[in-house]
Parts: sequence; C-alpha cells; structure tokens
Amino acid sequence: MPPSSPHPTGGSAANAGGACSFASMLAAATTPAADQTADDERPDFTSMTRQQLFDWMNQQIRSGRMSLDESTPFLGMTMKISAATGEPVDMASDGERIDFVAKARGGIDGALERRDYDLLARLQAAVERMLKMQGSAGTAADGRGV
Repeated sequence: MPPSSPHPTGGSAANAGGACSFASMLAAATTPAADQTADDERPDFTSMTRQQLFDWMNQQIRSGRMSLDESTPFLGMTMKISAATGEPVDMASDGERIDFVAKARGGIDGALERRDYDLLARLQAAVERMLKMQGSAGTAADGRGV
C-alpha cells in the first residue's frame, strides 16, 4: 500500500502538471491588486472604454478596495443607451474611448444644479479616486472642490 500523501496525485505527470497549473491560475486570479505592477494600478480614466472601467471597478470590489456603495457612480458611467433604439448598448462591443473624469465632473455640475447632494458627494468621491489612481491627485482642484 502506498504511503498517504497530503496532496492528491494524478495518474500521470500531465495530471500533476495540470493541478499545479490550475493552482497557479487560481493564485493569480485571487492575488490582491497591491501585488500587481504599477501599470495595472494606474489606469487612464481620461481615455478608457466602458468595458475597461467596468472591469477595473469589479477588480476593485473583488480586492476589497471598493465597496458596492462606492461603485455606484462608476457603474452609472458604464451605462449607455442607444438614441436610435432606446436599448442599452453592449459595452463588450463598444470601443468608444471616454474621459470618465470629465464625465463625472459633468455629473457633479448636474447634481449641483439639481441640489442632489448625495449624488454630488458620490461623484466627488469617484473623481478623487480616479485622480488618485492615476497618480494625479495634485491636479484634483479645478474649482469644484474636487
């Protein structure tokens, strides 16, 4: 009878390699964002697709860096409705690059006009987060307190 092993073994070297491969992929998929390269941590929110923003937002949530409540202004920015059909536009097939910092600042102006202070605060926090992630927090002030 073979000695017991704490690790399952496959019937071939290929199976054992597959298990290691899976373990490596799992570890890579669950590694916190802090362990990623600086390029991964500095997205360009001034030229990004809706899908890229959505993927970044989800990664922030999964890593614990953003709560679901904090994600709401970002989620709102990923929405797009076709003027022709009135239907949502699929973000996976939409390659349009958007300046999400400018888009959020436009939302801040609208929230101020409507006196929607809850939305104002969420959008200001979103702009601050985007600028901080881009490494340009020093340019945050543009007359809107952000």
